[in-house]
Amino acid sequence: MNWQQVCDDPALQDQPFKIELNEYGQFLMSPTTNQHGQYQARIIGLLSRELAGGTLISECSVDTSKGTKVADVAWASDDFVARHGNRTPFPEAPEICVEVSSPSDSKRELAMKTRLYLAQGAREVWGCDSSGCLTFCDATGEIPASQIFPEFPRQI
Repeated sequence: MNWQQVCDDPALQDQPFKIELNEYGQFLMSPTTNQHGQYQARIIGLLSRELAGGTLISECSVDTSKGTKVADVAWASDDFVARHGNRTPFPEAPEICVEVSSPSDSKRELAMKTRLYLAQGAREVWGCDSSGCLTFCDATGEIPASQIFPEFPRQI
């Protein structure tokens, strides 16, 4: 399947899990928890207070070399939005992609997603662990704070 087929399939609507595709068009499903949703909402709330421009996106689909991945939260600049509009999935990653760790996520999988988003043009990838602690990465590796939003807290 491709991403548009996944989005259009009525049997896949309103499922209690996150769907992604691997590089072979196979489903990857991750159950989400209420805590996951709370962290996602907190990050969106904090970012919305920091933004002077751009767009926040929840469940942002990005086409990667390993299939369609879905960032829990993304921030796209006005320039990014002007180039891509509402295209689904985006052919490149927005400037910030955030992954909130779920119990089913492995460190290896989260590291792979970080590399994929960066390879697709993200300037930063943020990770949020099960205790609400944030890490920030750019193309050089882990960085002490976001360079785009330096005042963003490390603990939410």
